[in-house]
Amino acid sequence: MSSLTLRCRGPSGQATVSVDAASSIADFLALLAEKTGVPAACIEILSGFPPKQIQVPSEGAVSALGLANGDTLTVRQGAAAPPPAAPAASQAEPSSSGAGAGVAGDVGSAAAAAGAGPALGGLADDMDEDEMLARAIAASLEQQAGPGPASSGAGASGASGAGPAATPRPAAAPAPSGGAPRSVTNAPAGGPAPSSVPVAGGDGSCVVRRVVDSDNSCLFNAVGYVMEGSRSTAARLRRVVADAVRADPFTFNEGFLGKPLGAYCDWIQQPDKWGGAIELFILAQHYKREIAAFDIRTKRCDVYGQDKGYGDRVLLLYDGLHYDAMAVAAFEGAPEELDVTCFEASSPGGRAIMAAAEKLVAATNAARQFTDTANFTLRCGVCQIGLKGEKEAVEHAKATGHSNFAEY
Repeated sequence: MSSLTLRCRGPSGQATVSVDAASSIADFLALLAEKTGVPAACIEILSGFPPKQIQVPSEGAVSALGLANGDTLTVRQGAAAPPPAAPAASQAEPSSSGAGAGVAGDVGSAAAAAGAGPALGGLADDMDEDEMLARAIAASLEQQAGPGPASSGAGASGASGAGPAATPRPAAAPAPSGGAPRSVTNAPAGGPAPSSVPVAGGDGSCVVRRVVDSDNSCLFNAVGYVMEGSRSTAARLRRVVADAVRADPFTFNEGFLGKPLGAYCDWIQQPDKWGGAIELFILAQHYKREIAAFDIRTKRCDVYGQDKGYGDRVLLLYDGLHYDAMAVAAFEGAPEELDVTCFEASSPGGRAIMAAAEKLVAATNAARQFTDTANFTLRCGVCQIGLKGEKEAVEHAKATGHSNFAEY
């Protein structure tokens, strides 16, 4: 059986756990108790998006729970009682977009990306001490990492997202990188990830990664690029999210948001707060398009809005700390003003685009262009002590006040 890496959100904060799918449920509950502080006999587990409670059987293996690698779980304390004997509730069916894909609609899985993530940036927690420190650590790592693969070409910003899917979408671009672009067919073995993957069909088009700034608003600006062709939409899209939450307090209640509605609306409109699964869920509804978010580390794809009947889809890429956009370039090295970022997911062309995107994600994973926040090795930039993973870094930061970390 394979090992599962899961993000767990409990009363005392967030943690990442690894468990073998063949492990017993009793051992799994003991592990969750250790990580969250909730007694094993009182643990209730919620999964999916919005979170739904999983009925945990008294016996059996973790595989019976229907969890997938990269899932985000919410662990809460219920009344101590004998575990129910009913079988585990079935989980959301996988997406048809490819291997490792998940659904992130009303009841689908909201991973994090990963990791966000998570795990796709994570759900909106109160900015308690642990969360503040974890984000300071992530921000310091992201600043050191610098920008990802450079985009090709340059264009003007401001195309409307309401146009037809085949219309090229202009966007402001960073300076093009030097040298010939790499495709999946000419990238050196073990070298940097390719910058493009051809789309099957022979017209020369290819799926490419379009980089956005690492400015704490990467999710919003990546969505802005694929929906509207602009990397300057963060402030407006934060307002869109806040307005959607205010308009539907029944759905977006305190349990869903992780904080009171008013506090969340103020929080998400601050430019230094990160977006995640909640925000992608809302923005898919706002644009009435599916948002397929790929997590490089797990190669998993979560599709937000997939159960809404939307015909069109856009693509995002998450590396454990940062979101970028993905687009279909007219040809390898084509300027961004020729990009197509929205496509009909169920069409033959759409399936070919998804297949190319999955290949690009797999190649980027093979080049290890992601951050595994649970297992990366860090060195404190102040006292030079070695640490493993975000958890040790948070504990060190709390004990010393240091929050400048580098991978090594």
